[in-house]
Amino acid sequence: GSLIHLMTTRLRLAAHTLRRPRRAQHTLARAQHTLASLPARVRIYELGARDGLQNEQRIVDAATKIELIHRLARMGASSVETTSFVSARAVPQMADCEAVMAGVEQREGTDYPVLVLNLKGFERAKAAGARSIAVMAVPSVTFARKNNNCTPAETVERAATVAAAANAAGMRVRGYVSCALGCPFEGAMEPAAVADLAEGLQAAGCHEVCLADTIGTGTPGSMRALLLEVLPRVPSDQLAVHCHDTYGQALANIYEALQHGVSVIDSSVAGLGGCPFAGPGASGNVATEDVVYMLDGLGIESGVSFEQAVDAGEFIVQALGRHNSSRAAVAFQRRGRPSGSAAASRPGGRLPGESWKQAADELSEPPAEAPPRRLFPYGPLSSVRGDAV
Repeated sequence: GSLIHLMTTRLRLAAHTLRRPRRAQHTLARAQHTLASLPARVRIYELGARDGLQNEQRIVDAATKIELIHRLARMGASSVETTSFVSARAVPQMADCEAVMAGVEQREGTDYPVLVLNLKGFERAKAAGARSIAVMAVPSVTFARKNNNCTPAETVERAATVAAAANAAGMRVRGYVSCALGCPFEGAMEPAAVADLAEGLQAAGCHEVCLADTIGTGTPGSMRALLLEVLPRVPSDQLAVHCHDTYGQALANIYEALQHGVSVIDSSVAGLGGCPFAGPGASGNVATEDVVYMLDGLGIESGVSFEQAVDAGEFIVQALGRHNSSRAAVAFQRRGRPSGSAAASRPGGRLPGESWKQAADELSEPPAEAPPRRLFPYGPLSSVRGDAV
């Protein structure tokens, strides 16, 4: 009996050993299938000059904004959202929108959209020479009432009116669905309600619909649920995702979107930006440097130079007197790089005689002179008419 038991045990062990390579092969096959399903190329929609700056307390002069926009275009971003034509009282940082548009030397092959919220803003943008615009709709009843003084359906109607005027003028139109994964007042959004707005924006003439996690509460699970609802109504080649990193989920959410065929990613150099409704210390947009680092690691072409993205981020954080929120950028600078690199001197690089490690150490903590960040920089929630996306 003991001999039979011993032989049975050995046979079971042998069978288990034989199954292990098969399991490993199955796991490898699943990983290869996942990678094969990812897009070969992704377009980076850079937000640093608009959404990145709109919530900063330190006003940046037009010349610095123009230089930043030029750097963002040179690094290879497909689109550089340049400014917004909104109330200067509501968003003081964008008060110089006409001057910025006049000073930007547009590169061939780069799109320079601007955000507009109504026909008045559209007419200003058109007069300033804008060739493409972005409009916005909101699925949250409370957010729409407090931020736009209307209903969610009316946000789509307003966006459709502006989109019609833009299409008639031969301009491209992007449509944002703000608070797509969460609202500061109502919590998680129903995917079906977001899909209704996304489909409405597409029907209104938006060539691209961007699902914006405005307050950064989304997870890969909620992103998956949203995309499964939206994709049957708006194809993946007309979708983009805009992820804030408040809870550290932005890259994971982007990776989830990539697996569903989305190939346009919004980001902001140095992780600049933030919604004034997200709470104290909330992170802003996902950093372009972090996104590009991940895409490079996945073998996905973006056309963006990681080093030039790092340089552009460093340039603007120095102008703002604040720290760099991109982990990839700070880590890259700490490791150092060859003295002959393109970023060896300021602006957009290190100071003469200063090592990259010294520069990164200084950027790793907010400078003492940085102005304090207020939760509601434009007044009470009920009075905000800003362009939070």
